[in-house]
Amino acid sequence: MPTVPDHVGLPTEPIGSIPRPPALIEARRAYEAGTLPLAELDALCDEAIRDTLARFEATGSPVITDGEQRKYHNFASYCVHGLPNFAPDGFKLQFVNHFRLWPRLTAGPFRYQQKGDDYLRRARALTILPLKQAIISPSALSLFYPAEPLPDYSREQFIEDLLAEHTSEIRACLSEGAHTVQIDFTEGRLAYKLDPTGGVLNSFVQLNNMALDHFTPLERQRIGVHTCPGGDCDSTHSADVDYAELLPSLFELNAGNFFIALAREPDPERVLKMIATYLKPDQRAFVGVIDPLDPRIETPEVVRDRVLMAARHIPLAQLGTTDDCGFAPFSDDVTTSRDTAFAKIQSRVLGTRLASELLLG
Repeated sequence: MPTVPDHVGLPTEPIGSIPRPPALIEARRAYEAGTLPLAELDALCDEAIRDTLARFEATGSPVITDGEQRKYHNFASYCVHGLPNFAPDGFKLQFVNHFRLWPRLTAGPFRYQQKGDDYLRRARALTILPLKQAIISPSALSLFYPAEPLPDYSREQFIEDLLAEHTSEIRACLSEGAHTVQIDFTEGRLAYKLDPTGGVLNSFVQLNNMALDHFTPLERQRIGVHTCPGGDCDSTHSADVDYAELLPSLFELNAGNFFIALAREPDPERVLKMIATYLKPDQRAFVGVIDPLDPRIETPEVVRDRVLMAARHIPLAQLGTTDDCGFAPFSDDVTTSRDTAFAKIQSRVLGTRLASELLLG
């Protein structure tokens, strides 16, 4: 049985997803095709989670996740997968070289089929290490509602139901002892691409704050927001949007932690200066020091130098490290192997430790 790491130094956390074992990917396809019983799929999910947690522990990571092994299809629609009032032809999420479709709500009411606290509870039974739980943002879920109003179910009622489901999910995760509840806000930069006036981005921030305002300042210190330009099959959906368009609004979100993709940015120091400008005193910035889309495994020394760069701009009391994105937010993505993902995570842990020794003594 592992012991909780005696971690002294800058905090470091993963984002969430880890590539699924090939057998689990094939089993999920067989289940969807009706050729595999649910019990057999569940058993393979449990096996993948046990392996994921054990490999996370081996990296020395002070905070770990279940790797989203049980989330069906992707990081966003896990909460509604299998519900009869959804169709598969919703919002088109366009990446550079492919696209993904969001599900489309066809009738009210809006309810979750699955919540993050169930994943957390299952993982908690298998490890004593601090666990974080990634969940999807209200703003991403708002894209489930179709452009044409639904009969007998207005958008206003949908938003009310959505916020109730989301806030209950956060509260349940906090009650289950989540070290951090991370709200995935990958649509932040995408919002500006959809609407260069900033109107969609502002509406997303307002909607997410309507949920965050349900929590106390102390609770919000355990809640974080993740932003990235998307990551799927070695492609992104909004890397061409300048961070200058997002960051002023991002830090208006009433969360205590921000997990910010940075390793892949062409000019990370410019972004760090902007983060330092907009970061509020009660907020911490976990800067990305690992690029999940780069097949090369960063050395601890590369990570160390990225952390030292960040420390020139962000106060140490408000600095942490993370990966730019999850390694497989969509469950069928096989462009990165599990071995590569964990090697990169171990480099983040070791590199952060090296930087901490230099910065903190």
